Amino acid sequence: MTTLLILALLTTACADSGASDSGGAKGGPETVRVELHGKPFTLDLALDEPTRVKGLSHREHVAPDQGMLFVFPDPMPLSFVMRHCFVPIDIAFLDGAGRVLVVHEMTVEEPQREGESDFEYENRLRKYDSRFPAQFALETAGGRLRAVGLKPGDVVPIDVKSLKRRAR
Repeated sequence: MTTLLILALLTTACADSGASDSGGAKGGPETVRVELHGKPFTLDLALDEPTRVKGLSHREHVAPDQGMLFVFPDPMPLSFVMRHCFVPIDIAFLDGAGRVLVVHEMTVEEPQREGESDFEYENRLRKYDSRFPAQFALETAGGRLRAVGLKPGDVVPIDVKSLKRRAR
């Protein structure tokens, strides 16, 4: 049972499509704009489980001013992996108020080997944990969170109430 719970909480860190300025119009992903220490970012929203699992998988590039904001219905300990990710990714786990709990710089993993099961692949990937119950995870291109100076204790200016209501 514990193994199933852990696997259910594992989310991919690395979406096939880029962020849309249209906030979801024309079939693109819904986005939110945020400023991190004065630097603007456009983040794809991951409001449901299929989108959260897909994450930024299969991207060969993440623009310096783009990324993804994962929104969970309730705070819980989170663990992300670099499943099918081709570029380094930074991740910040945020509590229910949008306060940064921890920041990780995630590195590219060896691709899934021929004949390797999904279970075996998933289990060999490094886990990046929130350490504390988190409700949001913010991902950007590798090195960007350090470059803008985002650190534990900072508050990311997002509409937490609206995002929490919309999470599924």
